[in-house]
Amino acid sequence: MILDKKLIMALLATGISANTFAAEDSDSPDHVDSRRDTLKLSEIVVVGYGKMRRKDVTSSITTIQSTDLNQGVYTSPAQLLQGKVPGLTVSNSGDPNAAPSITLRGASTLRTGAAMEPYYIVDGVPGVDLSLVATDDIESIDILRDATATAIYGSKAANGVIIVTTKHGSAGSARVTYNGYAAFESVAKYLDLASADELRAYAKQHGFELANDMGGNVDWQKEVQRTGMSHNHNLAVSGGNARSGYNVSLSYLNHQGVIRSSELERFGARALAHSKVLKDHLQLSLGVNGSQTTKKGIEAQEQGISVTDAMVYYSPCQPVRNADGSWSESTSTTQYYNPLSMINEDTNQTIYRRMQLTGKGELNILPELTWTAQYSYMYNQNVLSEYHSTKSQIVKTHGQARRSTYMDNKQVFETFGNFTHSFPGYHRLGLMVGYSWEQNNENDGFGLTVKDFYNDAVKYYNLTYANQIDGIDAVESGAESTLRMISFYGRVNYSFASRYNFQATLRRDGSSAFGKNHRWATFPSFSAAWRIGEEEWVRNLDIFSDLKLRVGYGVSGNSLGFDAYSARRTYGVSGWFTFTDENGVTSNKHTLAATNANPDLKWERTGMFNIGLDFGFFNSRLTGTIEYYDKRTSDLIYYYPVSTNRFPFGTMTANVGDITNRGIELTINAIPVQNEDWQWSSSLNLSHNSNRVKKLSNAAYSVSYQDLAYPWITGNTGVAVQRLMEGSPIGQFYTYEYAGHDENGVSQFWVHDPVTGERTGEKTIKPTDSDRTKTGSAQPKLTLGWNNTISYKNWDLTLFFQGVFGNKIFNALRAQYNAVSMIPKGKNVFREALTDQNYNDVNSQSPSDRYIENGSFLRLSSMSLSYDFGSLHGWVNNLSVYATCNNVFTLTSYKGCDPEVSLGGLTPGIDWRKDYYPHTRTFMLGMKVSF
Repeated sequence: MILDKKLIMALLATGISANTFAAEDSDSPDHVDSRRDTLKLSEIVVVGYGKMRRKDVTSSITTIQSTDLNQGVYTSPAQLLQGKVPGLTVSNSGDPNAAPSITLRGASTLRTGAAMEPYYIVDGVPGVDLSLVATDDIESIDILRDATATAIYGSKAANGVIIVTTKHGSAGSARVTYNGYAAFESVAKYLDLASADELRAYAKQHGFELANDMGGNVDWQKEVQRTGMSHNHNLAVSGGNARSGYNVSLSYLNHQGVIRSSELERFGARALAHSKVLKDHLQLSLGVNGSQTTKKGIEAQEQGISVTDAMVYYSPCQPVRNADGSWSESTSTTQYYNPLSMINEDTNQTIYRRMQLTGKGELNILPELTWTAQYSYMYNQNVLSEYHSTKSQIVKTHGQARRSTYMDNKQVFETFGNFTHSFPGYHRLGLMVGYSWEQNNENDGFGLTVKDFYNDAVKYYNLTYANQIDGIDAVESGAESTLRMISFYGRVNYSFASRYNFQATLRRDGSSAFGKNHRWATFPSFSAAWRIGEEEWVRNLDIFSDLKLRVGYGVSGNSLGFDAYSARRTYGVSGWFTFTDENGVTSNKHTLAATNANPDLKWERTGMFNIGLDFGFFNSRLTGTIEYYDKRTSDLIYYYPVSTNRFPFGTMTANVGDITNRGIELTINAIPVQNEDWQWSSSLNLSHNSNRVKKLSNAAYSVSYQDLAYPWITGNTGVAVQRLMEGSPIGQFYTYEYAGHDENGVSQFWVHDPVTGERTGEKTIKPTDSDRTKTGSAQPKLTLGWNNTISYKNWDLTLFFQGVFGNKIFNALRAQYNAVSMIPKGKNVFREALTDQNYNDVNSQSPSDRYIENGSFLRLSSMSLSYDFGSLHGWVNNLSVYATCNNVFTLTSYKGCDPEVSLGGLTPGIDWRKDYYPHTRTFMLGMKVSF
């Protein structure tokens, strides 16, 4: 069937003229549009240990160019990808020192940290710390989403692979570029707290004396928070000739948080150079990267030792300072600390130093055969400095200082060859084989804590000024470990006329992290693609500009987050005992705790089936992809209680569990409007993932469930709000069910049968653990990213929307500060507690589904307007200015300050008390200029 051209035009958005598709070159009626097709299909995609043409790719790979990355005050390249990639979930915090949580196609492990995140490759070097990469130095980012793309990285690729390509020098005269911005950041939404007058009126209404009423009227949010000012600068020089190239850049970022004293400062330097020798057969490259990041943090502990928590609970009836200038406080109220005292008297900073040296040689042995060898050395040092002054309200030892320093280093050597050959008859063959060696030396360091200073003059800079040390307990030490990995890998690609494409990969990894019986594992993959649009019968339909079906299956592993002792018996200090020798002399000796060795500990394995359809219409004015995946992880590593009748000690690290993730993803790219002056390009991605824990036990190791997420709610400090259990997703809320109030106005809850778990129809004001039940999931049902760029001549307006739908959030802040019992004790609460709670309700704050809220939201995440001046009479090659606003508005029913909470880790979907940090709205002004 051939569609009428008028019908095709009718499908386009209003404002598109029919001659948009008309000929612009007399030699070919479809010259311009076919050129767009050709450029898109010939786009080079970075894959593991090589590159491929987009049209030959058989896997699920998304490429984001630097011009399409998010724009804002970002401290990690991962933040640049939020909402840009289907299946990639990135959650940011307002804290400049907090790393974003990031997951790709759902959680597939029970271990947290690096084990749950994608694996990062920078310029071909695996496992690089992203703090070494300034955002302005990025050329493009390729996200390998399915196992057929990631399996070539074997044991580290179960959570996907993100490949960052930085800018390199190219032939031409020296080019100097500068990009800089200044930004102003303010709190997007304040907590609705009771005022001093409202607390006094409430106390009078209910006939009690308000503790801690010293006549003050303080808005602690305004005292603790500020307008944060940030600025970023990047200066780069690049150039080269036909045989050599270089790129050198310097970067500086200072990001002030909206909470006083929180700040991040980063210096970075980068130099890359390459040159061809041996009659251009050998290209040598050398790179040096370095960065120093200083993070100044605030207290964020449990039991009220948190600046932002204290900002909420500290009474507005107390002044900031007493008449003598000291910080106000109340020793009669427990877990109660002046937030400004903590900001000024309890300080900490951590300095992260990173350095990387890389060398690479690429030899063109034959026109179709290239052999590459590369070596990388990375060095990390972390220096923590902490000081609690003589005026501290949380550490009352007349001054206490702690310093520690830890060092890691990592070496990676890889060598691999790529062979490609085109045979007569449209056959094309590609072969790649390689070898990798990696060694990590970690946790080499020590620290010391001392106390009792004469004054605060030197803080932590001279520990010898202290008068006391708690013996050996004040000394900390790392246990240096060496972890090695050896790998062999290969890939075969075959293409017939770029119409039928096949790929197979195989990787064999060996790691010293696992048990001696299972240190090696094999990770295969196979995929195929059929460019249906190249079939004559499809081309005759005159509908598709591109149509490709991809299908594949691969296996990858997860060895991230391990050290050299994961499978071995280890000993650690657990306390003291009194030892008496043969002469009757007593002394204190350390007691030692130990872990069981597990020689059978092996790799977690993730198998993923993926099927995708790439399509294009209207000469690629409308393109997209739809994908379905089934991701199954087995041999999950978890920590199990075991019988001491069989094992020396009571816990064991073992392979038992299974997790599944199934999902569907849709990406649509369109250019609805395009003419001489105007262009509107739009990109939409939608993702759905279903996560399930299938198994937690077997015959040898058994655990029925694991309670997780303890929000430390008043009167309920031992009550969890989530449960890890078979048949449910990670982030399964498991709480009491709220059943209104009884005749005395006390919150009551539904009673559940201890055996069946079903409601009995009864209600109780004293629920027990058996009354907890499933009350929602933190896993979103749909995530959305929608980017629009509207161009008029030299003007560009970008609108980026982000959305998360169908997830639940436990609002721990709201639960805690609905406790009316806190008011007579002299603590503050949310304003709603004064009107919506009964004064005698001792259960008003109990962690039930009353505080599990709909976390869905749609946000205009970024709005940016830029103007390109172009070349200015030879003085500059290009000049553009831009203004950006982040977090413009959010549509949500969530009652907390912001529904964007962490969706990673084992306890997603919690709006925590202790490390609550307000989300911000940012205004940026920036300039890009090149000479």
